[in-house]
Amino acid sequence: MVNIVINGKNFEVPSDISILEAAQMAKVEIPHLCYLKDINEIGACRLCCVEVEGEDRLIPACENKVKEGMVITTNSAKVKNAVRMNLELILSQHQGQCTSCARSGNCQLQNLADEYHLACDRYPKANDVVEKWNANFPIIRDAKKCIQCMRCVAVCDKVQGLHVWDLINQGSASHIGVSGNRTIEAADCSACGQCITHCPVGALTERNDTEKVRRALADPETVTVVQIAPAIRSAYAELLGIDPKEATVARLAGVLKKMGFDYVFDTCFTADLTIMEEGSELLRRLKAGDLKKYPMFTSCCPGWIRFIKSQYPELLPQLSTAKSPQQMFGALIKSYFAEKMGVDAKKIFSVSIMPCTAKKAEAELPELADEQGVPDVDVVLTTREIMNLFQEERVDLRDVEEVPFDTLFGDYTGAGVIFGTTGGVMEAALRSAYFLVTGKNPDADAFSNIRAVDFTDAGVSYSNQDASQANWREATFDLAGSPIRIAVTSGLVNTRKLIEAILAGEVAYDFVEIMACPGGCAGGGGQPIHADDLERGMLRGQVLRDIDAASAVRFSHENKDVQKLYQDWLGEPGSHLAEKYLHVEHVVS
Repeated sequence: MVNIVINGKNFEVPSDISILEAAQMAKVEIPHLCYLKDINEIGACRLCCVEVEGEDRLIPACENKVKEGMVITTNSAKVKNAVRMNLELILSQHQGQCTSCARSGNCQLQNLADEYHLACDRYPKANDVVEKWNANFPIIRDAKKCIQCMRCVAVCDKVQGLHVWDLINQGSASHIGVSGNRTIEAADCSACGQCITHCPVGALTERNDTEKVRRALADPETVTVVQIAPAIRSAYAELLGIDPKEATVARLAGVLKKMGFDYVFDTCFTADLTIMEEGSELLRRLKAGDLKKYPMFTSCCPGWIRFIKSQYPELLPQLSTAKSPQQMFGALIKSYFAEKMGVDAKKIFSVSIMPCTAKKAEAELPELADEQGVPDVDVVLTTREIMNLFQEERVDLRDVEEVPFDTLFGDYTGAGVIFGTTGGVMEAALRSAYFLVTGKNPDADAFSNIRAVDFTDAGVSYSNQDASQANWREATFDLAGSPIRIAVTSGLVNTRKLIEAILAGEVAYDFVEIMACPGGCAGGGGQPIHADDLERGMLRGQVLRDIDAASAVRFSHENKDVQKLYQDWLGEPGSHLAEKYLHVEHVVS
């Protein structure tokens, strides 16, 4: 520990932290745009500069460590003038049309400009970058809004390891673009959206698909069906500024009904169904000896699927063939549901609300459409997009009555809920696999030691594991006398390290869960964006864990509606109908 002075007050802080971190601990706000802890500490924006006694010049707080006896001033006239000037220079690079920007009201640059009363531009606009962009790609880039903070570059390099973004050219001609002068389609982008959630301005956004939903809701001939992913319930209160206890999933269903959706369902139902199919597939593969060399990988994360297709296509046969819960639901809506309700499947407009931008690309894959090319899911909206539609409705969520999900696909379990957090898919699968083998339930928390116990933006780390394997969690469980070796990780840098270790023969597993976004779906690229630099994936994930712990039913195989679906239509996991509607052959696009 060291003793320092900030703005005339004495503080004792750890000796290995930056001035910026020390100020945050002291609840002293220092403006910044480019800083991301452990990821982007480069002092590029120069907004965090402070005065330090004995130093002739202002120094950036994000990349300088505290020292014993350091006297720091963050609010002097010299500091304020420097911040103001640097803000004006940044604004000269930023072609801002704030009122029509997706980030208006939630933009760090806009907030700082307001705080410093920068009502007009002192410097002429310099950002004249013209960049062609595929408007159909799930991630949309507006180069003229980019302020070259390097956050997208750092996140993609250090967290996801895909190096999609880079600083191109030098001097006044420098700008951020797709690395190697490639198109975004050629860049092996996983479409995870982590670059969006870490961008401080509106230079990166998801493709806006809300107009398609508006048109469908306005058409009296269209039957609108919407599904809500597990991770949505852990985050949407953040965008509305209300207590999470008030933002129940039943109240969310009430708003969707008020908007005009004919049927509202919970994707947790098909999360349970996925467990039945994927768990049964795992047992079949184990029995057949198919997993002696390489493990079976989970297949519910589309960012991970895009990653393996581009980076390790030789491992495609190791993916579970089970569709993701989103796609299973879409397929059932346009087959079983349409038949039961007497509705023409062609008149159904299927919408999913997801915490993920890669889900938009998943829904458009040709292999996830029927023989006539009709997709399982018509439109995917992120958490942010559906909240925008809510705001248009001018509805106070607290005044909306809670509404139960529609029947037929209404039941779900705690196991389905934890799909939205790292390790949840694996834990849910093991709970039901144990039952399928032994005929009895394990303790619902028997596999809890695969849960993440620590998390940072740089990936998932674990305190009770060797340093060589700190990028994933592993365990061996006894399954009726047979050991099953499993591993869990999230974040694509961690994923690459795990796969390389598997290919090199350094580790061996039977079943591996991968989530592209750090912390799983709860930390997905479609979730709320915050300007406080805090990664909320683990906090949201704990919400889902708490829901599971409080659930009366915590095993997917005990879902009554899933049982009824098998009895009435599918027959059993892996049946002909199950293979037709719930499974897919993975192909390189």
